[in-house]
Amino acid sequence: MKKFSLMRFLRARRVYWSVLQELTNYSDRELHDIGIDRADIHEIARLASQEQG
Repeated sequence: MKKFSLMRFLRARRVYWSVLQELTNYSDRELHDIGIDRADIHEIARLASQEQG
């Protein structure tokens, strides 16, 4: 059971950092074009990681 939980945690963490890195690399203009404010990037990454977990 613990191994499964650890795998889930690591997968969610990988998704979080991947989304965070991707969105952080966008310019303010690109973020605006897709309807994202730079201040929301951490929350979006958190939500994406929860969906994968």
